[in-house]
Amino acid sequence: MKQQNKISEILSRGVTNVIDKKNLEKTLKSGEKLRIKFGIDPTGPQVHIGHAVTLWKLRQFQDAGHKIVLIIGDFTAQIGDPSDKEAERQPLTKKEIEANKKSYLDQIGKILNLKKAEIHHNSDWHAKASKQDLIEEAMNFTVNQMVQRDNFEKRLKDDKPVGLHEFLYPLLQGMDSVAIKADVELGGNDQYFNLLAGRTLQKKYGQKPQDILTFDLLEGTDGRKMSKTYQNAIYLLDSPSEKYGKVMSIRDELIERYFTLATDLPKNEIEKIIEKGPRNAKGILAFEIVKRYHGSKEASAAEKDFEKKFVKKEIPEKIEAIKLPYITRPLADIIVEAGLSGSKSDARRLIEQGGVKVDGAIIGDRMALVEPNKGMIIQVGKRKFIKVR
Repeated sequence: MKQQNKISEILSRGVTNVIDKKNLEKTLKSGEKLRIKFGIDPTGPQVHIGHAVTLWKLRQFQDAGHKIVLIIGDFTAQIGDPSDKEAERQPLTKKEIEANKKSYLDQIGKILNLKKAEIHHNSDWHAKASKQDLIEEAMNFTVNQMVQRDNFEKRLKDDKPVGLHEFLYPLLQGMDSVAIKADVELGGNDQYFNLLAGRTLQKKYGQKPQDILTFDLLEGTDGRKMSKTYQNAIYLLDSPSEKYGKVMSIRDELIERYFTLATDLPKNEIEKIIEKGPRNAKGILAFEIVKRYHGSKEASAAEKDFEKKFVKKEIPEKIEAIKLPYITRPLADIIVEAGLSGSKSDARRLIEQGGVKVDGAIIGDRMALVEPNKGMIIQVGKRKFIKVR
């Protein structure tokens, strides 16, 4: 691909806003190597493919020779980014943040070459800043600017509280840009205000204001925001079969967006695939997403596994085994112990709704008793299986 085409691809695919596009395009054409910033708060233990939309864009910059600067927001996570929140976010403890960030870099490393990236924790500078520093930085913004943000305006109109500490978040994110001297910052559309704050503060500190790119947010499988809360996320740590099955469950109207944001297939090829109809297009989409993270071999295996489970209605060849005592007890207890459900009440509801099978037979009695035996297969929903050993 020619340099001009590569630059056009970087600045257009999945991109909603570019500031300052003319300046950034000129700089990229010049061959100057830039410091590209991306911050992520460890508010949960897993990274999903919605987060990965921006990570893959960073990979494009990295492949072009630019320096990727990752900010792990262990300090800002204590406040919580209010950008897309309809209610005040519950603050996280330092212990929760430490637990959440443990595997972050391993997950991000599936996309970026971390050996060539700079990695910082923003507690390194924010924890050392004085109250005087904070006051001086806050002078660059007004309450009017803050309350005009869509989510704050809506919460105030609905008489929902807006914490004073939430106003500090964009200021702190902006200071991250100052600390690492960012040339460019990337983020989701919901980050637009925060990214602009970086430009404001860099000007104050005599730095050239960063250019910014914002991206479409990838919806979850059910069309709502991709989130652990809604159980509609496709995680980087999901197995190939889990990824494949989840993609096959997305709403038909999301197929083209998933192709655009979650794969690197060319636009003209995507258009041809869409013409094949939703069922065929989803199969190709699922294969491409699994291949992107696990390779062609695993994608083919996941495809065959899906065909066996849901098309041919066969039980998969490889099933996780769990050791259980051979004593009669409630099926709901066994399901929870096997990790197939989060609570006994949820397990009973699944049984009552016909979502649980034991050796292929549907069990509909929520209080059913079962005596495990060697080789018994318990199935919950469409994709969860466990074998007793």
